[in-house]
Amino acid sequence: MSRCIHGVMTTSDDSYLLPESSSNSPYQTRLPVTTSRSCFRRFYESMLRCCRNVFKRKRSLHSRTLRLGYGPISGSHSNFVPNKVSNQKYNVFTFIPLVLFQQFKFFLNLYFLLMACTQFIPAIQIGAPITYWGPLGFVLTITLIREFFDDFARFLRDREMNGEKYEKLTRDGFITIKSCQIQVGDLIMIHKDRRIPADVVLLRTTEKQGACFIRTDQLDGETDWKLRIAVPYTQNLTSDLELMNINCEVYAEKPQKDIHAFVGTFKVTNDDNTIHDCSLNVENVLWANTVLASGHAIGVVVYTGRETRSVMNTTLPDSKVGLLDMEVNNLTKILFLFVMVLSAVMVLMKGLDNNWYKYLIRFVLLFSYIIPISLRVNLDMAKLFYAWIVGRDKHIPNTVVRSSTITEEMGRIAYLLSDKTGTLTRNEMRFKKIHLGTVAFSTDSFSDVTKHVESAYKGTLGRHSFSVKLQTAVETIALCHNVTPIYENGSVSYQAASPDEVALVEWTEVIGVRLAERDLTSMTLQLKSGETRTFQILYLFPFTSESKRMGIIIKDQTTDEIAFLMKGADTVMSKIVQYNDWLDEECSNMAREGLRTLVVAKKSLTPEQLAEFESQYHQAKMSLTNRNENMAEVVKKLETDLQLICLTGVEDRLQDEVTQSLELLRNAGIKVWMLTGDKLETAICIAKSSGLFSRTDNVHVFGQVQTRTEAHNELNALRRKSDVALVMTGASLNVCLQYYEAEVAELVCGCVAVVCCRCSPEQKAQIVNLLKKYKSPQRIAAIGDGGNDVSMIQAAHAGIGIDANEGKQASLAADFSITQFKYVCRLLLVHGRFCYKRSCALSQFVMHRGLIISTMQAIFSCVFYFASVSLFQGFLMVAYSTVYTMLPVFSLVVDQDLTAANALAYPELYKELRKGRSLSYKTFCIWVIISLYQGSVIMYGALILFDSDFIHIVSISFTALIFTELIMVGLTIHTWHWAMFVAQALSIFLYIMSLLFMNNFFDPEFVQSIVFLTKSAVITAVSCLPLYFIKLLRRTFSPPSYAKVN
Repeated sequence: MSRCIHGVMTTSDDSYLLPESSSNSPYQTRLPVTTSRSCFRRFYESMLRCCRNVFKRKRSLHSRTLRLGYGPISGSHSNFVPNKVSNQKYNVFTFIPLVLFQQFKFFLNLYFLLMACTQFIPAIQIGAPITYWGPLGFVLTITLIREFFDDFARFLRDREMNGEKYEKLTRDGFITIKSCQIQVGDLIMIHKDRRIPADVVLLRTTEKQGACFIRTDQLDGETDWKLRIAVPYTQNLTSDLELMNINCEVYAEKPQKDIHAFVGTFKVTNDDNTIHDCSLNVENVLWANTVLASGHAIGVVVYTGRETRSVMNTTLPDSKVGLLDMEVNNLTKILFLFVMVLSAVMVLMKGLDNNWYKYLIRFVLLFSYIIPISLRVNLDMAKLFYAWIVGRDKHIPNTVVRSSTITEEMGRIAYLLSDKTGTLTRNEMRFKKIHLGTVAFSTDSFSDVTKHVESAYKGTLGRHSFSVKLQTAVETIALCHNVTPIYENGSVSYQAASPDEVALVEWTEVIGVRLAERDLTSMTLQLKSGETRTFQILYLFPFTSESKRMGIIIKDQTTDEIAFLMKGADTVMSKIVQYNDWLDEECSNMAREGLRTLVVAKKSLTPEQLAEFESQYHQAKMSLTNRNENMAEVVKKLETDLQLICLTGVEDRLQDEVTQSLELLRNAGIKVWMLTGDKLETAICIAKSSGLFSRTDNVHVFGQVQTRTEAHNELNALRRKSDVALVMTGASLNVCLQYYEAEVAELVCGCVAVVCCRCSPEQKAQIVNLLKKYKSPQRIAAIGDGGNDVSMIQAAHAGIGIDANEGKQASLAADFSITQFKYVCRLLLVHGRFCYKRSCALSQFVMHRGLIISTMQAIFSCVFYFASVSLFQGFLMVAYSTVYTMLPVFSLVVDQDLTAANALAYPELYKELRKGRSLSYKTFCIWVIISLYQGSVIMYGALILFDSDFIHIVSISFTALIFTELIMVGLTIHTWHWAMFVAQALSIFLYIMSLLFMNNFFDPEFVQSIVFLTKSAVITAVSCLPLYFIKLLRRTFSPPSYAKVN
């Protein structure tokens, strides 16, 4: 034996940016050219940039003042960042160091690196270094390849954007420059449908009245076009070249994130030293990465590169770690502890001497295969495969997996928090009702409205007649909005910030008052008779989520009447309009019908009142600090004593198959909560019509609370009820959370369904965090379609965005993007199930693969007097987990325990997944026992059946080990796939070739003998047949639920 032991023991780089002068330009620019440099020079500059990035202080942001044609006054170009897009994580010199640093931050990878490094120390070396460096190198190579291709793709995208050509206005005319050469103060021409390369103050446009539209879907996710206005002074110049000859200064505030605000001034000093100045706001600015949708424009660049609004709002979301990953990590820690304990036991059994620590390290090295180094890579590759499968599913078209690291989370969702508008409903508005206080008109009586309006416009009725009142209501609705008609190819479409506004304008067109034209300063209405009426737009106050209303001051060019029109939510408008006794009641009635309500009001202004307002408003607009607050305060003075004109109701239809989907989710044990900013009555109506509240549910409306005592009483009232559907407002929730956070979580989670109305975006995220805090480790998913849902989506364990009418902001911020709510069922019940079950099987099998070979090693060492000698040498150890078993084990990612149709037909099966029984301490212990049994059978069988040569032990035990692994994969599979057959056949073929031609490890004559085949087959049968019979008995007498369904 000693002779045998003795025999074993002897056995992206961005360095191309260079300064270069242009012969066609009077100034210096930075041109991206590639020149030959010495390697030392390139290495030195790259390292210098890296050091600057590491040690530099955070760049301070400054306001700037620019002079047209001369650039910045407040500093040179070097004070501002270059207009370079750079999304790369690495360059040529930092790629390998940074990737390795990211990998070795993880304890297990660092552990394996240290184990591999010990092989350079002769005293503790175990076999060939390739045994330890091979698996580690394989894992790191896969990671390096993946990171390289990801970063190279980013480099190509950056190069494309930086190389886009734009026209710059100089004193000699226009010259062509690249996007990355644009500097603060440059005058840039932008053509229709082109990306805007930097933040630009709009000076001139080819569109009438100096207005143009931009598309902002890549900035804020909203699909509607935004109106932008050129500076009036420069718009009125006769040619573009005159911009170079005026004495003009443009002031811009310091860079900030808010894309809805901008403070600046435009000041021109004329030849007679008179000064013309005007304020600049967000309507005068074109943000970078938006697209010019109409005409051509010229603007002056005020922010570039990292100081643009687009880049400043680009933040890396917090990395989400799946529950499965955390469970696997915990099991890996147990395995590490097991390695240390087993190594210590082996040293104690061997006996302590002066070299005990060397033997301890050697045993740690021998048993290091218990911790599967390939597990992380296998799971990462599996997650990428899952994302590919989901994206190719024809039953959920256009689904995108943006975060492949948490696909298994979809199989364990306990709570689904959903937005209402655009998620459960279509966000396609239809005008359904108008109420004037005494009379209401709905869809079936709109023809009567048309008749009343036609008779009123004939001018034969008194001003107090009902027809005139109805005409006033229709005309006010047709004027009080921010809608613009767009004519293309003979057809008209409406661009607006909200589908509600489009629905209102489309309704007035049906009635006979059509919005024919609109520009910056006027609006034209066309009546059914063909007559047109033009109104001058004096001031426009757009809708904001804070104000919840919008207003406009118009002047009738026929009568010179000046009017302030306003519409908004009933909660704010009820405090603005004159006293009435019907608004609150009718708002509630419409809400119970599931309609979205808007209150429309009007106020006539005298020329004196308008002049006073204009003076105060202009003064507020010119202020450089708190400009928006000052302007809002001036407008607020107008918002008093408005005449209530009418109340409108718009219907938002339910999404397709919402009722069936919610029923399916309920049967799957997933609690669905609806979080909406809408009114309480509307929310209840939608909850009932969608099926969120079933007919048998007892609906409990949580009372309005403002104090701790009221919150205490309401919570006690809720506690006395059971199996209720809860409805509460965001304001009441805030009060309750302030004093009774834990009690709220307990009681609310006990309800069968929950609706939270009047809920702000921050409150939506707060509710997600509440569940994460008190219901851990249960998984929370959130689904929405609008920008107000982003915070909720990002806070959830799994965020789902709907790519719909309201925009792409939620879709882009989400982990998963779908196009309709009904697809969430297949995403959770089918793909969530498959991903979770497959990853569980893959994880445990990879652990089993390491445990079984380590069990054999432990027995081998014990038999040979606790010798710290490796059983399998060199290539065999490396090939065991790569060449021979990797493909069959990885083929588990295409396994499925039941069909997709059955997963949807029996949603109750989903409940079992949340219990985590597919990967638990119980299943882990079962696999440990299996590994110990099989490892013992194989090792003792080989020792008992071998004749005299040690190489026969290796041949028999390793062959039995490989075939045991392949058979175990087959026993684990539920549904065979052609890829599984290929993987098994290829692995068997490769191993047979190894037996025949790898003479260093196998005796060719022996492995071709009947004795070898018989002994290997017997050992393999003894290790696998008992497990097969146990599995057969279990499926016969106590089958799992999915087996019963199949």
